[in-house]
Amino acid sequence: MNETFLAIINPAAGGGRCGRRVGAALDRLRRAGIALETAETRAVGHATQIAREAYARGYRKFLAVGGDGTTYEIVNGLFPESWSQVLGVRSQGVSGGAEDQIPTLGFLPLGTGNSFLRDFADGTSSKGSLEHAMRALEARRSRACDVLRLTHKDGAIYYTNLLSLGFTADVAALRHRRFLGLGRFGYLLSIFLCLARLDRRPFPVRMEGQEEFDARRCLFLTFNNSKFTGGTMMIAPDAVIDDGLIEFVRWGPIGRLGLIRNLATLYDGTHTRHPLAERQAASRVEFQLDGPVDVMVDGEVLTLECRTIEVLPSALRVVV
Repeated sequence: MNETFLAIINPAAGGGRCGRRVGAALDRLRRAGIALETAETRAVGHATQIAREAYARGYRKFLAVGGDGTTYEIVNGLFPESWSQVLGVRSQGVSGGAEDQIPTLGFLPLGTGNSFLRDFADGTSSKGSLEHAMRALEARRSRACDVLRLTHKDGAIYYTNLLSLGFTADVAALRHRRFLGLGRFGYLLSIFLCLARLDRRPFPVRMEGQEEFDARRCLFLTFNNSKFTGGTMMIAPDAVIDDGLIEFVRWGPIGRLGLIRNLATLYDGTHTRHPLAERQAASRVEFQLDGPVDVMVDGEVLTLECRTIEVLPSALRVVV
């Protein structure tokens, strides 16, 4: 297998900031003795194609250079093929062979952000995450990471951070569709507009081991592999990336004033202590939705008719 890292670069990430800064970052890694090849994306979805084709050619080490969207696309290029290879080797009883099929993913967060890295970086600034990512690569430091698979009406997607429905997805969808060019202000504006119309509705869901679907109204549901979303929002403080479980967080039908009073708790993780909040860990989740809904998955906004979420345990190695 090829031991070279393939750096998949989204030069447009971060409003073009990635393209301007990537050269110096890659030079530093090469000086540290890390073998690198590069490929630049040209359109939405291109990183998925690059990763899929490279894996088929024997590459097993990848570097996501950009933001959350670049990482999401690469993961969906590596799966399900890599997992099929792992299961196939395991079924043959080849000692150690399955490990050779598991891809490794490192990060250079040069885009808008990388929420996944916040679990490991000291501090929460993007600068801190970048320096942490660089040092992890230089130290050849990696660990196992679960991958979550969402099956929906039209297929499946894979993610490593979180998927959310309800208020959090509504904010992300509004920002993406109307205020994407406004940066941080667009994000804050989306929060306040969603607060104004506060839509608390049911998303019938059944966790592993439950007999009935839970169709209670709620503010949001999130299905997490790591702790952070939106850069600094600690939505799932108890999430662990390699425990083989989905960390489920639900916040019930809190009122507008109550949400405003407790909004800050979403950033330090103490929202899970609220009387209307619940958390649970499970390896499988089922949905019973009437049709497609907006979801936010690893920073991407999609409209999907969700069916199940399952865990692919330790299906990826991440350089953190």
